[in-house]
Amino acid sequence: MSLLRLDSPIGKKIQDSQVIAVLVVNDEEEGLRVAESLLRGGVDVMELTLRTPAAIGALKAIQKEFPEMTSGIGTILRKDQVDEVVDANADFGVSPGVNPGVMDYAKQKGLPFGPGIMTPTDIDIALVEHDCHLLKFFPAESSGGLAHLKNISAPYLHLGIKFIPLGGVSPKNLRSYLDSDLIAAVGGSWIAPRDMITNQDWSGIEANAREAKAMAAG
Repeated sequence: MSLLRLDSPIGKKIQDSQVIAVLVVNDEEEGLRVAESLLRGGVDVMELTLRTPAAIGALKAIQKEFPEMTSGIGTILRKDQVDEVVDANADFGVSPGVNPGVMDYAKQKGLPFGPGIMTPTDIDIALVEHDCHLLKFFPAESSGGLAHLKNISAPYLHLGIKFIPLGGVSPKNLRSYLDSDLIAAVGGSWIAPRDMITNQDWSGIEANAREAKAMAAG
């Protein structure tokens, strides 16, 4: 199985959704309540980051209670984490950068995997060497935003490629990203930020999700 591709079931689901909620949770219960709030707001793709030890357990709980949610794991940095993610039956995996060893291992294990790119070299490694056509653009805004992405991706567009910007994406620039043919979907933590999760502001998260989906729909 190849890495994350535009024509794969997960690739198509991400493009249809247009919005990915990226979140950090401290326990399974938080994960369940966030997933429920996101679904009520219309967001059905989420990325749980491995920045806390609760991510894997939360993913398993979400898959059991909310199977309609497409749930992946982010911040995958090592091969042993690929094993954890595969064992948890995550829908996809994401990393902040390009690690050829981790990418090769994810491909070997059959995990739909999207590395984070910021330079032409990153794209070359991910696309040309590993046949990954759906890439995370991270950190999007601080590295130059859409103008930077247009420049670094230009030599590769004829090969068929799209990007998911994360890092600085918000309601202020969401629409400008999605208006570009380069973009498959946008992602970010603004939909379910840590303070709202900690304060159990589930209605606020639902409202953020609904706003993001409305903006994505134009």
